[in-house]
Amino acid sequence: MKLSPILLFVYNRPYHTKQTIEALQKNDLAKESKIFIYSDAPKNESAKQGVEEVRSYIKSIDGFKDITIIEREKNFGLADSIIDGVSEIVNRYGKVIVLEDDLVTSPYFLRFMNEALEFYEENDEIYSITGFNYPLKIDKNYNYGIFLYPRVSSKSWAIWKNKWSEIEFDISKISIKWDIKEIKKKLDLYGKDLYYMYLAQLDKRIDSWAIRFAINQIMLNKYTVYPIKSYVKDIGDDSGTHANKSLPHKIILSDYINCDFTDKYNNDIAKLYSDYLKRYFFRAKIHALKNKILRLFNVG
Repeated sequence: MKLSPILLFVYNRPYHTKQTIEALQKNDLAKESKIFIYSDAPKNESAKQGVEEVRSYIKSIDGFKDITIIEREKNFGLADSIIDGVSEIVNRYGKVIVLEDDLVTSPYFLRFMNEALEFYEENDEIYSITGFNYPLKIDKNYNYGIFLYPRVSSKSWAIWKNKWSEIEFDISKISIKWDIKEIKKKLDLYGKDLYYMYLAQLDKRIDSWAIRFAINQIMLNKYTVYPIKSYVKDIGDDSGTHANKSLPHKIILSDYINCDFTDKYNNDIAKLYSDYLKRYFFRAKIHALKNKILRLFNVG
């Protein structure tokens, strides 16, 4: 099996970056894998110290076959940095595994991602792979290690050159390519947040590579491969003062690997996942409102 290169995007969080890299180093394929670390330049003076600490740390790491560090001379922002970095490396190697600096992986993450990249490479219905999943209560009689779902996950992902080249990242062209009513109709099936993120991107209130990727995949009727049990934990959720008290999920990393793959779409699991997302975003909305009230009254 030809291993995929790893892309890691870092910024100004040395504590999170250290946890992400230390977990990756414990993967059984780490020493055989190339890693490319993209370090964005500080956006402002307040970010400068954190960026310098991260850059100092990543220059000291080992445990991979080859380590390449790309230090941006100007601030790209996450979206442009990811689009540029993924384009560069996927065009060179044909496939990539992508992580950001607040994701901790299980020791089986790299093996799962590489096995899935190989298994689904010729499958035109599969656009991306993720190592992340929410703690769904899936029927014990379901024997496969994965399921398919139309929504992209930004909490670790992998893609091939031919699929990446088909994605339209220009939001104005997306709105011309597909009718806005049809976009809303389809996005709403997989999370009520998606359409509002699309409008925010269109109005330049946010800059998200993920919403543009998600629109393309959903509108083209393609799928992401999700593991039944997560190989990735988002430690960004734990960094806020109140975040871990209100968010509805607690990820426990899988302590084993299951590479029993399938290309069959399972409606029951898809509905289970959709229902979980509805609950998650409802709770997250309430959580955000609560924090807004606390800040308003200087509480917490």
